[in-house]
Amino acid sequence: MTTPALSLRYQHIEDTRTKLLLNIAVIWHVTLAVILAVGSTFLLVSLADATIPIAGGMRLFMIISSALGAVGSVFAARFIAKRDHRGRMLSLGINYLGFVLCLILDLHILGVYIGLDVLGGTFKYGLPFLLLAFIGYLIGAWGDRYDNDPLRQQTFRKISRVVMIAAGVLWLFAVGLVDGLIALFAQFNGPLPFILTAGIVVFGVMLRGMWRRPSAEAMHAKRQHEEALSGLLFLSPNLFGFLLFFAVPLLFSLLVSFTNSDAVLKRDFIGLENYRQLLNLTVQPLAAPDQAANQVLDIKVFNELARFNLFGQNYVIGAEDKLFWLALRNTLLYCLMAVPFSVIPALLLATLMNSKIPGMHFFRAIYFLPSVAAIVGISLIWQWLYNATIGYVNYFITLFVNFVNQLSGAALADPKIQWLSDSRYALIAIAIMAIWSTIGFNIVLFLAGLQSIPRDLYEAATVDGASPTQQFLKVTIPMLAPTTFFVLVTTTILAMQLFEQVFILTNPLGGPNNSTLSLVVYLYQNGFQRFRQGYASATAWVLFIVIFGLTLFQYRRQRKTGNAYE
Repeated sequence: MTTPALSLRYQHIEDTRTKLLLNIAVIWHVTLAVILAVGSTFLLVSLADATIPIAGGMRLFMIISSALGAVGSVFAARFIAKRDHRGRMLSLGINYLGFVLCLILDLHILGVYIGLDVLGGTFKYGLPFLLLAFIGYLIGAWGDRYDNDPLRQQTFRKISRVVMIAAGVLWLFAVGLVDGLIALFAQFNGPLPFILTAGIVVFGVMLRGMWRRPSAEAMHAKRQHEEALSGLLFLSPNLFGFLLFFAVPLLFSLLVSFTNSDAVLKRDFIGLENYRQLLNLTVQPLAAPDQAANQVLDIKVFNELARFNLFGQNYVIGAEDKLFWLALRNTLLYCLMAVPFSVIPALLLATLMNSKIPGMHFFRAIYFLPSVAAIVGISLIWQWLYNATIGYVNYFITLFVNFVNQLSGAALADPKIQWLSDSRYALIAIAIMAIWSTIGFNIVLFLAGLQSIPRDLYEAATVDGASPTQQFLKVTIPMLAPTTFFVLVTTTILAMQLFEQVFILTNPLGGPNNSTLSLVVYLYQNGFQRFRQGYASATAWVLFIVIFGLTLFQYRRQRKTGNAYE
């Protein structure tokens, strides 16, 4: 038989195999859709059944996932039957997700994760045998030098192979991996491990079959489809991490915010009650500035929050949750202190460091160091610096006061500030520390923006007679608009999420007298100290709305003023 005839025969066999595979894929997706539909229906019917050991939120997630999987499988079967490339895309996505899910669950049930942890403790016992395996590799590499003596070369290779195999076997016994494998197979004592292992095999086979080039050609896939699939495949680990550890918990917290969940027993739907309690305020007029608040407020519901005078009339503000509004005030005050002094000096210092003065690289590194240091270490150092008795901050203040008194003859008293135990200074102390640790990172961002500005603009401004100040105001600042917007937004978001510094520096948490209580600290107290998970989730979403509002305001301001790239 001639070569063209053989080629046509093999092509015919390949086409037949591909058609068979695609038909099997249609049957598989129809079967999978039925299984997922039955599973989601069972979970939906059993929502009120407390005997099933699956949490309500997890059960709802499983219902939604199964329903989406069933719908996707139906469409995949339909498109594959029509030889539409969308069917292949859907099939690959569903089979890939099924393969990963079955693999993760199977490894968990078989105890592989615990085994890896144990292996980490016994790995040191196998190090000598890894060294022996490396010696075997070196023996083989040494034998490769004898290209002119094949017999000696083969001898060295055989010795190398024997040494490496022996070292590998000894390593397996030394780290206890043989016992681990025996224990692994012993876990196959129920139907679930077999079902998950079969799922891994089936999903893997279908995934491999649909990925093949003949399948792609039969489904009329184009080059851009293949590139999209390859991109999604490489993106999938990060995408799974985003979905599992960010998107799903985010949506779950939104659901929990409408309940009175205590993370253990209660999880009753209460609608917007948490939000109402958080935001409930009342304003009542006062007959006199010193009138008692309980005479005008329902003290069973409201606590006095603040008093103010408007057009000669005194008012009192009552809040159902006074601590929330105190935390919001403290957070906003902290932002007003930390953000401007983290951005404006950073811009000025970056402008200075962008010059060609000798030693600027050293100062860039020095200013950036606080940004890479751990916040816990920084906070502990500043806690020592703020010590009212032996701290260096008060020590230098005392030296300055004594110097002024000696120089001018004045009798200034040493303030001896109680930085972390005086409610007037505690939040300021935390803001100073945050400015010190943040400004270096902002300098680096501004430096990157400054170095991207074309030098031609400054040369043209110089020719036009612009002074350095005018160049900074008319060239640098407009061209830095995108960088400034980014720095402002990131610094504001970081400031609104104030937690670590307060957690480490203050005792009791949020003290003294709630002067450093921030929204995130209040969220933590409700969620993990008072176990009011629903209320804490509502607080988190209010914080999200505040941050989103501030970001949107900054974005609108930036768009309104325009930037150099428009």
